Amino acid sequence: MLRVTRLTDYATVVLTVLAARHDDVLSAADLATAAGLELPTVAKVLRPLAQAGLVEGFRGAAGGYRLARDPAEISLVEVVEAMEGPLGMTECSLHDGTCGIEASCGVRANWLRINDVVADALRAVSLAEMLAPPAPRRARKAIPARLAGA
Repeated sequence: MLRVTRLTDYATVVLTVLAARHDDVLSAADLATAAGLELPTVAKVLRPLAQAGLVEGFRGAAGGYRLARDPAEISLVEVVEAMEGPLGMTECSLHDGTCGIEASCGVRANWLRINDVVADALRAVSLAEMLAPPAPRRARKAIPARLAGA
């Protein structure tokens, strides 16, 4: 199963709290309360988000954090990459020459294509869009009987 890490998920929660109040500077404690997370967890996700330039930190009595850019300008691919590094469905999606069968591999090109589709999907969703109520979920396609073992 493909999934983002729990910290990346928490990072999106923290960022949506900041996006909802993008002109405000919020302390890590305020963010933890609003996000329903523990303060150490919030502190842990804020570091890489700040290093990636997605949030700005301010010191002092009125210090805290705010988004570095408008929520509509921050895509989910930036969040994932800030937390997990470059997006790669497989190791060979990121680096040439890391696999012993790369020269004869029949699926690498397709994994690269899938990697691009996933990156484009994440790039197409902004933090501002994450604040909107979700659209109704489409029904999943049924698995054909011949593939389901019937």
